[in-house]
Amino acid sequence: MKKYLPILLAALFSAFFTVFVVRYLEKPLQVRWENDEAGAVRYTGLVEKLFDARSNNMFHSSSPTDFIASASIATPTVVNIRAVQESSGGLWGRPSISGSSGSGVILSPDGYLVTNHHVIEKSTEIKVTLADKRTYFARLVGSDPSTDIALLKIDETELPFILFGNSDSVSVGEWVLAVGNPFNLESTVTAGIVSAKGRNINILGGGASIESFIQTDAAVNPGNSGGALVNTAGELVGINTAIITESGSYEGYSFAVPANLVKKIISDLREFGVVQRAFLGIGIEDMDSETAHDIGLPNAQGVFVNRVGINSAADDAGLEVGDVSLGINKINIRSTPELQEYVGRFRPGDAVRLEYWRKGKKQETMLTLKDGKNSTQVARRRGDELRQDIGLELRDLTRDEQRKFGFFGAMVTSIDRGSVVFQTNMQPGFVITKVNGSRVSTLAEAVDAVLNAYNSVVLDGYYEGEKDLYSYRFRKRGS
Repeated sequence: MKKYLPILLAALFSAFFTVFVVRYLEKPLQVRWENDEAGAVRYTGLVEKLFDARSNNMFHSSSPTDFIASASIATPTVVNIRAVQESSGGLWGRPSISGSSGSGVILSPDGYLVTNHHVIEKSTEIKVTLADKRTYFARLVGSDPSTDIALLKIDETELPFILFGNSDSVSVGEWVLAVGNPFNLESTVTAGIVSAKGRNINILGGGASIESFIQTDAAVNPGNSGGALVNTAGELVGINTAIITESGSYEGYSFAVPANLVKKIISDLREFGVVQRAFLGIGIEDMDSETAHDIGLPNAQGVFVNRVGINSAADDAGLEVGDVSLGINKINIRSTPELQEYVGRFRPGDAVRLEYWRKGKKQETMLTLKDGKNSTQVARRRGDELRQDIGLELRDLTRDEQRKFGFFGAMVTSIDRGSVVFQTNMQPGFVITKVNGSRVSTLAEAVDAVLNAYNSVVLDGYYEGEKDLYSYRFRKRGS
């Protein structure tokens, strides 16, 4: 025992000596709150050293949370929309008048504005009230039920308008504002964060619908449909469209059509009068972890191909059942809504690079997108779209006719005997300039306006060489 005593004493002496050196020669590190001269709270000691090197990440958000500038940019561009619908079955057989209210967003200084299709669906009259209380009657340029987007036009210039942002760059957790103009409340602004992207809530219906919503917790109530979802820079990143609710009021979930998709839809409507829908020509479903494991994918992100249409774009490119679509043009695709949205931004005839997984490895191929009839041609209004419904065909005026007549419109080229239009005594050669009081300048605008009218239709216009305005009223077949 005695032989171990010196060793034990030496060990104890070393320990006490070490504590003494640390205590008296090294200044201790502290963690405490302290106000500097400017009154700001900062960390000291070890904590201060650790946070200094990464203070940008720890103390500064990616975007400002002062929404004053963003709201001041967006609110003048958001309008109120009142749509009047006329239906049969009223008192003593008279038509009954109803209406819907929503919001819209001005996209250009010359009066083009966007709203939801469901706001103006089957309307006979559309009234727009600006943020400064000026009111106008709007004409329907075109609408797309598959994305719930409609394009309107009012006759005015030098209007405040909003700029498009990039909805692809919107991140989950990012601050956004929902701006609406419901009823007679003027502009309303609510704030929230992006909760999710690529949401499908199955509200639009139809196999060709595109639902890849931006989900937010910004409050959106009835009357705000068609309003703007903007980022903190005041840029348009979405069109507020729907809420999930059991009470009928906002309960924490709101959904917006991404701005990049909106931009393409309104561009088509303005240029062609109809949306140019492109398709891969495949049946798709979301991946699951079990399938991903079976085919050797490192994760369950991507879209599984369960069908390839004959003569489709995918068929031409050699895609097969069992392939997994991973991306388009270097953009990663994680789910079916994302794939539908991204493809929906292209037109038939556009070429894209598709990345896919087959037999344990990633591959690429170029393919040319087609429409629903496997054509690469851009679709245009033909003029016979109204023949079955009301019995007439139309065409655009030539430039010479526009100069000669001094107005724009769509000319009636033929009328079917026994049709509802035939019973009005309208004659071929009649030039339609208004549909239900809204001006139309082209064949596409006239066709869309009649198709979107609910029951009663009034066509105003002129005959060549006559100054008198003619009006023809009728009800659409089946109304």
